Parts: sequence; structure tokens; C-alpha cells
Amino acid sequence: MGKESGIRLIANNKKAYHDYFIEDTYEAGIELAGTEVKSMRMGKCSIKESFIQIDRGEVFVYGMHISPYEKGNIFNKDPLRTRKLLLHQYEIRKIAGKIAEKGYTLVPLKVYFKGSLVKVEVGIAKGKKLYDKRQDIAKKDQKREAEREFKVKNL
Repeated sequence: MGKESGIRLIANNKKAYHDYFIEDTYEAGIELAGTEVKSMRMGKCSIKESFIQIDRGEVFVYGMHISPYEKGNIFNKDPLRTRKLLLHQYEIRKIAGKIAEKGYTLVPLKVYFKGSLVKVEVGIAKGKKLYDKRQDIAKKDQKREAEREFKVKNL
């Protein structure tokens, strides 16, 4: 039949959505060792403090933490090692052109399984100012308050 098409989320970077305006997203594969994939299947991955850079036409993710696999012994890799992201060359050139502009950066947004493959959603992001963050927090508070009042009225 083929691969299963289900998408299973492993890690989500909520902080990126709080700190940046996400302008464009790309789906990238990631180069992993066998024990890292097994660890990811158990959900042991964090991308909170990670960032992405383009170096000599290749894209790398830094600071992505994948916990060592318990039964992996000598085959375990360094949890914070630099990992290569797999994108098409035209996508890399397009991204490089965009992040060359002032204020743009590349951040990992999600790590997930797509079938049996591990994928990373990468976003081109522009940093938010403090007042932008305050506006977002105010909107969330208003929405929460409206939902609370709606819930009270319907009891």
C-alpha cells in the first residue's frame, strides 16, 4: 500500500509565535541518526531554544535537543549536536535572499512525523517589538474574557 499519511506532532515552538511575525513557512526533512529517531518516536525532542542558519548553501539547525535513547548505549549522539535540514536548492536560495533583508530570521516552528519521516516546519520570521507582544496578550485576554462571559450566560 505505501506509507501512512498521518501527521503526528512531536514538538511545537510556541515561543516563536510569541516573539516573531511568521511570514512564510517551509517543510524540511532532517538528517538524524537511528537512535535519535527512536527517541523522537517517544516524544523526547525540544526546539524551544533552537535556531537555524544557512552555511555555504546548506541549512543547519542549532540547539535542537533530542534526548538520548535509553537503549541506545554507544550509538547515542550528542543531544545538542548540529543537524542538517534537507531542503531543495531553490528553496534555500529563496530563503537566503529573504533573510538577507534586515530584521528577518529563520526559526523552527514544529517537529512532526509525516508518515514514517521526521519533518521540521521552518518559518521566515520578523521580530516583534515589545508593544506588538502587548497587543497580542491584550487580544488573548479579551478573547478569554468573551469566552468566559459566553460560558456564564449559557449556564
